[in-house]
Amino acid sequence: MAVSMIPPHAAPAFLSSVGWGGAEIVPLAGDASFRRYFRVEDRTRRAVLMDAPPPHEDPRPFLKIARYLSENKLAAPEIYGQDLDHGLVLLEDFGDARVRDWLDEHPADEQSIYARAVALLADLHKAPAAAAPPYDRAAYNRELDLLTEWYCPAMGLHADLPGYRAAWDAVLPIVEHDKAPRVTVLRDYHAENIMLIEGRPESHNLGLLDFQDALIGHPAYDLVSLLQDARRDVSPELEAAMLAHYKALAQPGEGFDAAYAVLGAQRNAKIIGIFTRLWKRDGKPRYLSFLPRMWGLLERDLAHPALAPVREWFARNIPAEVRARSPEKQAAA
Repeated sequence: MAVSMIPPHAAPAFLSSVGWGGAEIVPLAGDASFRRYFRVEDRTRRAVLMDAPPPHEDPRPFLKIARYLSENKLAAPEIYGQDLDHGLVLLEDFGDARVRDWLDEHPADEQSIYARAVALLADLHKAPAAAAPPYDRAAYNRELDLLTEWYCPAMGLHADLPGYRAAWDAVLPIVEHDKAPRVTVLRDYHAENIMLIEGRPESHNLGLLDFQDALIGHPAYDLVSLLQDARRDVSPELEAAMLAHYKALAQPGEGFDAAYAVLGAQRNAKIIGIFTRLWKRDGKPRYLSFLPRMWGLLERDLAHPALAPVREWFARNIPAEVRARSPEKQAAA
């Protein structure tokens, strides 16, 4: 299912109502949801139009977290206007320098940019938590079930579902009961959702995107999202250095490495399910190309001793030779 990038019919009237009448609307990007983004250009001004069409999308959580981030001196886009009935929001334009694209062209900047991104998380985690729902056991389980609901059927597997839940029940308390503070978790904090904002000092030039699904949870989660990136290779050496950098800044307490591994495994299992669903249900086969990376990351997490019950479940139910096969090729067989 190709995403149409024709501007929504309500866009011209909305732009006129917020002082951008007659501006050119240029396609910018779609994402894995129903949201679409357009660049709005009016002589010397530029902004971004978010199209979050109801009932599929609701921009209010984005607006709420954007205000929270700005109040805590983190770079969320300024909101120029909104039309909640049509799901339209006009945002500050952070430009085109995504961290992912910048590092493709400037690999020597990787260490310094990741260090700043980790420091941003440490600052976020020192702020009072946002008014958002908890990242609780029910949420973890809903996400974990995506693997057994989408990936396993796509591969023709009859997985041990009670055993899957029991294995996770054995390890999730590591995350739930350690001494780390509960913090605002942006949930999609990675190199494609962080912008380098031109004209700002390096200490304040990381712009944040795609934070509308924020929850209150463990501080290791966004580190996993950043350092075990589904779309960009991060070396184990850089991951280890940045994990140490975070711990030096935030002092999260004992047990943090185990919680990091558990949340890494949880997130990566979820993403394997989501990417399979994006192919199978939504007609977006490009996401299957990320699965080898996701399995590599998941296996790295499963190697931690704390993950032994989950590692044993995967060994029994999705052995290495299955993980190496593409769901698309499996379906065609």
